[in-house]
Amino acid sequence: MPRPQRQKPGPGQESVWDYPRPPRVEPVHARVTVEFGGRTIAESTRAVRVLETSHPPAFYLPPGDFVEGSLVPAEGTSFCEFKGRAQYYDVVSGTESAPRSAWYYASPSPGFESIGGFVSVYPGRMDRCTVDGEVVQAQEGDFYGGWITASIVGPFKGAPGTWGW
Repeated sequence: MPRPQRQKPGPGQESVWDYPRPPRVEPVHARVTVEFGGRTIAESTRAVRVLETSHPPAFYLPPGDFVEGSLVPAEGTSFCEFKGRAQYYDVVSGTESAPRSAWYYASPSPGFESIGGFVSVYPGRMDRCTVDGEVVQAQEGDFYGGWITASIVGPFKGAPGTWGW
């Protein structure tokens, strides 16, 4: 499938097609929350986001900003050509569990040290994620974990037929 045309960003918006490759990490000057199992399991004003061409940003929060016991180490790893080897957590809240729904880089590749140990979640597997009160939409597909807000325009990689973009 050929890559669709870049959407033109409006005032206050960014196009994911203007994001760099290799990706860039930048601080987030917003309140970021993660809700799961009917409660807020993470709240942070110290998050960072990773910006990569064609992808909505992935938000990473300091592990200390998660409720104790909400992140349980899970088996398996994956590899990012830029950030290195990712490890996973099951997300737990009360009787609810979302297997391998969070990931982190314990020893990220050079240039990505600022996300070392920080945790990102798949927003589509949570009850709700917000950025400054705006509810995030999940990036399509089951591989990428981008957070879509009104300030981001695509088209976005992740849906069926977009793998080769």
